[in-house]
Amino acid sequence: MATIGSLIVEDQREPEKPIDREKTCPLLLRVFCSMGRHHNVSEFARSNTPANELQIYTWMDATLKELTSLVKEVNPDARRKGTFFDFAIVYPDPRTPTYRLREIGTTCCGRKSADDIVTLANKKFQIGDYLDIAISPPRAGGGPSPMMRSRRPY
Repeated sequence: MATIGSLIVEDQREPEKPIDREKTCPLLLRVFCSMGRHHNVSEFARSNTPANELQIYTWMDATLKELTSLVKEVNPDARRKGTFFDFAIVYPDPRTPTYRLREIGTTCCGRKSADDIVTLANKKFQIGDYLDIAISPPRAGGGPSPMMRSRRPY
């Protein structure tokens, strides 16, 4: 008589080594924010970028929550409780002369989120990529922003 068993194998990736910010040179992160939506990738074509650039010196271990705080410092409209920040990486497509946009997470002012601790390194950000942030202020009715309602619950 044969027995049936199961084997659970955990992912054996090495944990990320912490970056010593005193000894590691920061990178220049070029951030583009817009209200309610991400920029169209065509705005990044032919060496162009959207006009509203924010330049941040940071490290690959910067979390989305940390980046949210930095954006709030320079953008008073984004400080209201309940404001959502939808982060995306804009990167050049290696096969074509265009850019691609990949969403990497969402944070919210005044609320904890699983994406708060996501880092640039976790999401395979590469130096030279751009960060695009869609800022959605809280709605008058208090419900979630239109971007959040369209997301699936999982």
